[in-house]
Amino acid sequence: MELAYIPSPSTGVINLGPIPLRGYAFCIIIGVFVAVWYGNKRWIARGGTAGTVADIAVWAVPFGLVGGRLYHVITDYQLYFSEGENWVDAFKIWEGGLGIWGAIALGAVGAWIGCRRRGIPLPAYADAIAPGIAFAQAIGRWGNWFNQELYGKPTDLPWALKITESANREAGLYHPTFLYESLWCVGVAFLVIWADRRFKLGHGRAFALYVAAYCVGRAWIEYMRVDEAHHILGLRLNVWTAIGVFVLAVVYMVVSARIRPGREEVVEPKTAKAAADKAAGKTADDEDASADAAAADSVTDTPTDTGKDAADSAGDVEHGAGNGAGSAAKS
Repeated sequence: MELAYIPSPSTGVINLGPIPLRGYAFCIIIGVFVAVWYGNKRWIARGGTAGTVADIAVWAVPFGLVGGRLYHVITDYQLYFSEGENWVDAFKIWEGGLGIWGAIALGAVGAWIGCRRRGIPLPAYADAIAPGIAFAQAIGRWGNWFNQELYGKPTDLPWALKITESANREAGLYHPTFLYESLWCVGVAFLVIWADRRFKLGHGRAFALYVAAYCVGRAWIEYMRVDEAHHILGLRLNVWTAIGVFVLAVVYMVVSARIRPGREEVVEPKTAKAAADKAAGKTADDEDASADAAAADSVTDTPTDTGKDAADSAGDVEHGAGNGAGSAAKS
């Protein structure tokens, strides 16, 4: 007898007239908003300016979405390019299917472009947004709940997820792996926040901690899932990916701590220069005013000085002539 379970939505789409409102898309959008908002707060606390995180996110988010979709399509190509499947479905991102590994990798490329345009070190930016990304993942995972996808093995636990029957799934009660990962991501976010405050992480180490901690949970959760996936030596492909990325993140933390201990003193050069000018009692308006005054003086002083010099010369001539006349009279 089913005493308790988590129900699934009857549909993941609400039609507002001709406009379909998809729960999966809403979760992604809300997650991005939270990541940018919280990343902005952390960036300002590190000495950056408001709006910088959002400006760079304009590059990072589209790159991340493309990267996430590419990873999913490449690793699950049979869903789109095998016999009887329609390859056009590979572009239907609203139906689900974003690989976090590709999203982070290509999103980092977009962030790098945005950082270079503003003269900002990418590791410092990554440290600022790391907890926000974890929170965004926690929210985004609820999009899988709307689509009734990425659930785990059958279970009779009170928090089991009830899945309805469709062409690609069998009705039943399953482990809500989307919920497990969502809660894990929240825990990862708080871990990074605590460690960053306690140890003053810098030079990309806060981001590396987020990556390593996420990989631990993802490997465990991935092992519980029952959706179709490629296997290597008996393990799902994403488990191997999590192991490899975890090792790289840990190595980066260790090497970075030895090469560049501590935290960046300046994360945004423009802000540092403005602060230095303010400390010296100078502002941009003051510099402009000084330049204008100097230009005005150079224009008005020239004729006056020329006239004064001419008058002085004439006086000297007259004085010399007078002295010469007096000398002649005496002799």
